[in-house]
Amino acid sequence: MMLSAFIVAILILLDAPAFAAPGPARRVPLATHPAPMVFYVAKGAPDSCGRGCDSWIAVEGQVDGAAALRFKKFLQQAGNRDLPIYLSSPGGNLDQALAMGAMLRERRATARVGRTVVNDCGFEAQDSVACVKLKQSGRLLRGDLFTRGANCNSACPYLLLGATNREVAPDALLAVHSAKVVVHFRGGVPPAEVRAAATERGRERADRMLSAYIVKMGADIGLFDLARSIKFESQHVLTREEIMRFGIDRREIAETPWKFENSVRSMVSKAAAVREEGGKAWRLSQWRIICSSNEQFELNFQRPALVSGSTLPTVAISGVGPSPQHFNWPPAKLQGFEIWGLRMTSASVQSLAAVPQFEFMESVQAADGRRVARAAKFSTEGLAGALTTLAATCPPPRNIVLRQTVGAQESAAK
Repeated sequence: MMLSAFIVAILILLDAPAFAAPGPARRVPLATHPAPMVFYVAKGAPDSCGRGCDSWIAVEGQVDGAAALRFKKFLQQAGNRDLPIYLSSPGGNLDQALAMGAMLRERRATARVGRTVVNDCGFEAQDSVACVKLKQSGRLLRGDLFTRGANCNSACPYLLLGATNREVAPDALLAVHSAKVVVHFRGGVPPAEVRAAATERGRERADRMLSAYIVKMGADIGLFDLARSIKFESQHVLTREEIMRFGIDRREIAETPWKFENSVRSMVSKAAAVREEGGKAWRLSQWRIICSSNEQFELNFQRPALVSGSTLPTVAISGVGPSPQHFNWPPAKLQGFEIWGLRMTSASVQSLAAVPQFEFMESVQAADGRRVARAAKFSTEGLAGALTTLAATCPPPRNIVLRQTVGAQESAAK
């Protein structure tokens, strides 16, 4: 029986779970009833989405079969406002994701990976019926942005590729795997060889479509080869080196803005992934500012412990006074990380927030006795507002000595 004797509908799916730890591919359960994709404009605190930026477009949920048409209408209603787009999606329909990516390219959009928490939803869960209905209302919603643990999986990374400017925070996740071809027949139940032929045709179409799209968007075809090698039932979380090598985000330093955290202990934090000079390796560093009073603060710096052979390490920061400020030595060591502490006054942290960036310097003594130094500049974006929120939680001054690496247990890498 010929394939043309049937009416064939081919659906190409890329769908994955909402979270996976970085590393090799692994088998994971797929979501059963993920929410369809929603689009809305959110407004946060000053500089919440970059310097001078307080509003953004949130794109979240599964890429369903009608997502591209709704997205086109949404962008038309949003007009030509130059708003960054934040993606949070488990994946879904590949055709729809590529169509949406093409719209981002037309718009010359800036796209990032991040999840939006809508404050207008109150105590309702973000995926509750009431909150989703609010997100679909077309209203401007008040919200907060978070990159830590934000996911853009399966079809979502290809949507991201459509943006002219692409940024993936060091604490956000991108995951890929191969496509699943679903074939629907009308006109009876075809024999196995007809079903197999239709599936193969669908797979070939998906490969051609996706590889051409990746090249058109200026990314490396290696992304296609990697994704195709991962079973649909698994997923591979892209490393920082792969994100750069495939041309998704080519920044040598990827950093988050400073953000207030109200967890076990209130603090202001920032993370950065820095490419090692002349190599493929990347190193994740974290900074946290905590207070014992509204006059006494400590800046903690955390990084992976240095390899053996390097001794007498020092770290210092400039931009908060007439000379570099050196962190206390030796650092505390916990679970393979070094945690350094620097005592600061209220005036010092405010001075840090007043400059657009600070220089961070590290040095070690090599085996031959020479000191090897490296320096990098990092942004203070978001620090001023986050410090204002932190200061409101700090108690009045007390006659106590601020212990080095306060909160070291909470500072362990996540």
